[in-house]
Amino acid sequence: MDQETKKRYQQLLETRLTALKAESTSNAEARNIVTLDQQSVGRLSRMDALQQQAMANATQARRNVESGQIKAALLRLHEDEFGYCDTCGDDIPEARLTLSPTATKCISCIHL
Repeated sequence: MDQETKKRYQQLLETRLTALKAESTSNAEARNIVTLDQQSVGRLSRMDALQQQAMANATQARRNVESGQIKAALLRLHEDEFGYCDTCGDDIPEARLTLSPTATKCISCIHL
């Protein structure tokens, strides 16, 4: 993989990582502990707030997983291991990396 292609993937990965951090920051309030003050909010409103909090926490967990995958891909880029299948060692096709730059396996090895 040439330097220009590596730079393009690095930029793509870093842009997505920045976006995930921004989403996490903007969604932080939704993950806060829900106040269960029965005097100010009805039972259904509290249940709705708890459900929204659970969804926000699940979304954050998915963001954390994706962030970890991106950081691992960036590390592979710096170690010149990016774009190679972890299982067979062959090149991962560029079309696959363009769609999923965190991919660690080629299509053949995914179906094993």
